[in-house]
Amino acid sequence: MGEKTKRSAVLVQTLATMSIASLASLNGFVYAWPSYTYEIFTTNKTVLEAQMSSTDISLLGSLTNIGGLMGTPICALLIDRIGRKYSAMLFGLPYVISWTIISFTKSINLVLFSIWFAGFGAGGQAITSVYISEISQDSIRGALTSSTVSGFFIGLLFSYFLGGQLTYYRVVYVHLAMSVLYILLLMLIKESPVFLALKRREQEAAESLAFYRRVKVNSKLVGEELRKIKMQLDPRLDKILQAEEDPASAKELLEEPATEPRKEPSWKFLLRSESSKGALFAVIFCLAVTIFMGALALQVYAEPLFKEAVPTMHPNLCSILLAVDYLAAALVCASVIDRFGRKRLMTVTAIACGMFNILLGSQLQYHWAPHWFTAFIIYAYSFVYNLGVAVVPFVLTAEVFLPEVRGLCSSISMVCMWILNFVLLVTFNPIVEYVGLGSTFYFFAIISFVGGIYSQFWLPETKGLSVDAIQPLFMKKKK
Repeated sequence: MGEKTKRSAVLVQTLATMSIASLASLNGFVYAWPSYTYEIFTTNKTVLEAQMSSTDISLLGSLTNIGGLMGTPICALLIDRIGRKYSAMLFGLPYVISWTIISFTKSINLVLFSIWFAGFGAGGQAITSVYISEISQDSIRGALTSSTVSGFFIGLLFSYFLGGQLTYYRVVYVHLAMSVLYILLLMLIKESPVFLALKRREQEAAESLAFYRRVKVNSKLVGEELRKIKMQLDPRLDKILQAEEDPASAKELLEEPATEPRKEPSWKFLLRSESSKGALFAVIFCLAVTIFMGALALQVYAEPLFKEAVPTMHPNLCSILLAVDYLAAALVCASVIDRFGRKRLMTVTAIACGMFNILLGSQLQYHWAPHWFTAFIIYAYSFVYNLGVAVVPFVLTAEVFLPEVRGLCSSISMVCMWILNFVLLVTFNPIVEYVGLGSTFYFFAIISFVGGIYSQFWLPETKGLSVDAIQPLFMKKKK
């Protein structure tokens, strides 16, 4: 908590974070691209061999999610085998390959294949938060790990802007160039010191810490942080936590850490670790609440709602303004999350989202306010949502797990996210047809309030804490 962070270290960690988080921007490109190519692909303006059918358009918008779901288990296998850096570079390749194919082909099937294959890159998103959290100092970890969400919105906004300014092929070439640039940027930064220590490459771990902290390899700061990492990898740590032994034991452990890291498989350690299972439950619960608050469904209906509320505004401009709204909220979140903490931000924004859901539901059901008020609610809800509840679960994913299970648990969380997104999109239209659009948002409001209550009373505060200090917070306290 009293940790001093040099300005040069903040700069290097920030630049490295921006490079790593660019993977999320590449994902934003893929998600934005179908929205402004729809008119090209479905009319006689098409650059392909034929016009796309309604089925093709549906696949164009959804195949990325299938690729992401399939790519996430691969991420879990690679992240602890070849490292954070090389895994991140590897998951940039699907984007390079996909945009290369799209730039040459006129085949509808190859375009759909490319969008599906790009989803494998999206499946590597768990790497970015893990990598960033392991190179960041505790005092700025929240702000830096939240940049993965900002990176996605930057990609979304940049792609929307390109779509309104450049021709089809020039947009594709820019996306391809940015994908190549992402891989080149990662070559300039160091591997995670936590991964290097996990592989017993202590000298390289010390060099990595020196690079990110902007100090000499033999400095006191590097020695202290390396000792802290080794303590987190100590096979006795979890046993001490679960036994709830005297605090003096933890102090002795810190002073004389074991030299041998754990060798058991990650899944076995997860099954026996009470703190890891508690942290995983908290992360998945927060993710589930975040998804079922209705933001994804609101995006589905955003265009028709905007057409009704502001019919004089072009749909592309509405999309750009919505992306700006998302990005502004994410940037504000990055600036305040280490000041106000995860718990408070999650609680306040969840309750606020519940109130906005009630306002939107009643407006859609009774039309008690002018149409422009509908647009105001959408923008206000989107800002509040991305200010807290959309970001906090990803920050928690990056910081609450011990190094031994960080890759595995992050990947499990991402798999749950893909599945829950799919469940929401599959069930949304039938629910709307049965109870109506307005009443559906009342359900989202209930979920939002549940999320706020859970956060206030059961979600631990992890602001500024090291991972070993976080573990006891997720363990059941004995009477």
